[in-house]
Amino acid sequence: MHSPESVLDDTKSLEQPRQLPGDLAMWCFILAELLAFLLLLGSMAFARGHWSELFSAGIATLHPEAGLINTVFLLTGSYFAANAVHQAQAGNRKALVWGFILASACGLLYVGVKVTEYSMLFADGYNLRSSTFYFFYFFTTFFHMAHVLIGMLILLVVAWRCHNGHYANQEKARMASESAASYWHMVDLVWLVLFPLLYVLP
Repeated sequence: MHSPESVLDDTKSLEQPRQLPGDLAMWCFILAELLAFLLLLGSMAFARGHWSELFSAGIATLHPEAGLINTVFLLTGSYFAANAVHQAQAGNRKALVWGFILASACGLLYVGVKVTEYSMLFADGYNLRSSTFYFFYFFTTFFHMAHVLIGMLILLVVAWRCHNGHYANQEKARMASESAASYWHMVDLVWLVLFPLLYVLP
């Protein structure tokens, strides 16, 4: 049987609703970004439905190994970011700083692979004006890469501020780290939708 103290603790935990991680303003920003991506992906899905053969031919010219490598980089970055938030909750600011730096390094590797892939496609004569598929491919992936760069900047700013003691207490450091990591996870989630749409599905 449970003791009265454990029952009381369980009751308190049920009475306290689980809050979103991070700051509400960041979540409003994330939702706005997701809406932009939703509109873009919806337009691409509409175009794909009308020019399926064109899209299939375009997908065949891409480099799925590059997309897979970038998926690994982003997922690894998300692991580092999530672990950093866990460390921040425990009051370990040094681990938070290094976790966000490592997550940003994964983002930099992603950008390096993406730019290399762009260069290979440009060398083969493909660009935004080659076809409807390439317009959506270059525009969508570049738009996403810009968000990877923004996510890296947010992570590094939070890491720098934490390292220099700009957060007055552990609660503020926790809120900032959760907000930064939430944005990074959003970028990762969008890529997990883009990768199969652009590299896997025929």
